[in-house]
Amino acid sequence: MHSDILIVGGGVVGCALARELSFYRVSVTVLEQGGDVAEGSSKANSGIVHAGFDAPIGSEKAKYNVDGAKRYPDLCRELHVPFRRNGAMVLAFSEEDRLTLDRLLKQGVENGVEELRIIERDEVLAMEPNANPDVLCALLAPTSGIVSPYELVFAMADHAALNGARFLFDTKVTGIVREKDNWKLETSTGEHTCRILINCAGADSAVLHRLMTGRDDRKIINRRGQYWLLDHAVPLPFSHTMFQCPTRMGKGVLVTPTVHGNVLLGPTAEDIDDPMDTATTAAGLDAVLSAGRKTWPDVNTRSAVTNFAGIRAHETGGDFIVGAVDGVPDAYETIGIESPGLSAAPAIAAALAAQIAQEQNLQPDTVVPYPDMPKPFNEMSAEEQAEACRQDPLNGRIICRCEVVTEAEIRRAIHRPVGARSVDAVKRRTRAGMGRCQGGFCAPRVMEILADELGVSVVEITKNGGKSYMLTGTVEESLKQEAETDA
Repeated sequence: MHSDILIVGGGVVGCALARELSFYRVSVTVLEQGGDVAEGSSKANSGIVHAGFDAPIGSEKAKYNVDGAKRYPDLCRELHVPFRRNGAMVLAFSEEDRLTLDRLLKQGVENGVEELRIIERDEVLAMEPNANPDVLCALLAPTSGIVSPYELVFAMADHAALNGARFLFDTKVTGIVREKDNWKLETSTGEHTCRILINCAGADSAVLHRLMTGRDDRKIINRRGQYWLLDHAVPLPFSHTMFQCPTRMGKGVLVTPTVHGNVLLGPTAEDIDDPMDTATTAAGLDAVLSAGRKTWPDVNTRSAVTNFAGIRAHETGGDFIVGAVDGVPDAYETIGIESPGLSAAPAIAAALAAQIAQEQNLQPDTVVPYPDMPKPFNEMSAEEQAEACRQDPLNGRIICRCEVVTEAEIRRAIHRPVGARSVDAVKRRTRAGMGRCQGGFCAPRVMEILADELGVSVVEITKNGGKSYMLTGTVEESLKQEAETDA
């Protein structure tokens, strides 16, 4: 298969870039080794749109973070993605911490972050009465926000697809060769060629860089972060995202509301060898709780819904690497897009797409706008729900009781431009399975709906693509096998 542009990696940066480039008169294909977009770091992070005060002055991180954060309100409004500018606090518990806040304040102002100020203990506790009363002061960042990261990726992928981009899943790149004016990629699903190649491979971006260049001058450290997620039935203890003073390993353990009303605690920062190792550990989760109690002394995990972990791709140089690949024609890359990568992604995509368009003489095309989206059933009033059921009786069938997700919503998710093809893909698009029972009741029905809409047997349905089959066979097959064994 030939495309004008191949993007390797379907995370937040890859999908943001696919969307921007789909607005030009070129064919765009995204290759993703997972079974869906947002399968890597983009689905397992804090969901914070950082203000930009803790990125070093003059760094790529600072530039793209501040620009990207400013784009979020309009972007999320256009794509109907949950976003809230809830603000953030960085808490100080000592005079040494206060000096850190002074430095962050000056750094933030230099980076162009607006409305930053340091507030004293009384104001902190007046705004957030559940904070540790030992707090001395805090840096207040009103422009910080929260977003649903995977829902943002789905919307950007859908918009790219509506404008002609293609998405290929379970496709791992194994080799890259430059042939005349084209790139040839060997993958797990066959050969692909393109004129322009873009590396957005996240944790594998250094590996892809080596395949593209033959050079080993980029190195990624896989930094795992573990989290606790609490049930949204519990009242939110904070309206702001609550940070502690950062360390050399990152921004530290935070306590934050999510856009769906849960409480999120984490992450840890553990350097590991395997970029696929997203296991949670007793030691890691205990570390999150221990650190979290410094912010929120009354934290209680009896309301925990789940634990999870994600991988941050830390480049040893410490900064984002964005742009053309030195000495290699028609090649571009984004490497080391760790935190604040989610915040920066819209700005990275806009800048890199503009660079590619200029250097490759791309011509703008007519843009298909993103369509209006139905309001989630669980956010409707009783009157709105009644009307939704009149318009589509499948809205009267609640599949996920915890999150109040209807059959109509699940079937719609499967038929999106980049639609759900697995149980996890349905979960992230609709929240079916994200509640208290974590899919214990609704997963079988979700599998049946997937099988029906995709025209396959239920035994072919996977949890998250690849060979992650939910079932090993049917009862009929099992009984037949048992009878043959007995015979």
